[in-house]
Amino acid sequence: MTTDDQQPLILEAAGDVPGDLVAVAAVTAATLLCVYVPVLNESILRILLGVAMVLFVPGYALIAALFPAKGDLDGIERVALSFGLSIAVVPLIGLALNYTPWGIRLDPILASLTLFTLAMTLVAWYRRLLLPAGDRFTVPAREMLGAAWTEFYDPGASRLDRGLSALLVVSIVAAISTTAYVIAVPKEGERFTEFYILGPGGKAADYPIDFAAGSTQSLIVGVGNHEYREIPYTVEALALNQTFDSTTNTSTIHAAEPLDGFMVTVPHNGTEEMAWNFSVPSPDYNRIEFLLFNETVPGPDVQGQERINASYRDLHLWVRVRPA
Repeated sequence: MTTDDQQPLILEAAGDVPGDLVAVAAVTAATLLCVYVPVLNESILRILLGVAMVLFVPGYALIAALFPAKGDLDGIERVALSFGLSIAVVPLIGLALNYTPWGIRLDPILASLTLFTLAMTLVAWYRRLLLPAGDRFTVPAREMLGAAWTEFYDPGASRLDRGLSALLVVSIVAAISTTAYVIAVPKEGERFTEFYILGPGGKAADYPIDFAAGSTQSLIVGVGNHEYREIPYTVEALALNQTFDSTTNTSTIHAAEPLDGFMVTVPHNGTEEMAWNFSVPSPDYNRIEFLLFNETVPGPDVQGQERINASYRDLHLWVRVRPA
């Protein structure tokens, strides 16, 4: 049962939906589609909407919730504060997610931004409904378009004014097109490959460095591709008997035995982490060498230090192997 005071509010809520808040909700929904729909997530729309979702939309929704009346702020102030609050809110959401089990990843961040934006949009809509219709903030889209049309197509304007107006439109379109092209086709940066090993817990700690010969040990081998192309990598592991002469500052390999090798294909900007189990057959070995090759893998006749030098990336782990 509703009272007479509540009925006008309900009728207004059903028939007076602010266009700017509808646009905020639409951009949020479109961003979700461009992230998760297979065709759209490879288009420029994902980049454009993603930038808007991070730099403008959450702040605009928050400003709309804080200042529902049109006399609170003017248009320029709202736009400036929308950018500023978005830049402040998004890192705070990321900081909060860092202390949750979900962490800072795409899905939790997108879900948090979506929930925050839609919640602020609903609060803004409700607060505007509490105000008289003449005091609510609205975006005068028709007036703005009408003023622009009059400015560019004024029948009383001279040819020079019309030419300058047309040049301004062309400049704006060119600037937007250039920005979209730069975002869609970014300049290639440095080409490199990440090659790393982690302990069995997935951290750069607790490496197996003291164990018995023949016992099974575990590591995680990671490869990150930033070469701007898909690469089939080859990973090899060697057990070495190596000594270091401090007087000559040189190392000597006395014996080497292959432990394992495998291939992994990593796309550009992709990272693969593989669990690797190994065992060292003899206590004579004191170092495990990890070699990474790209498309070029030397033949079996290249061994020892020459094979290490021929690798694209290499890592090592000093170990103490006790008798079995």
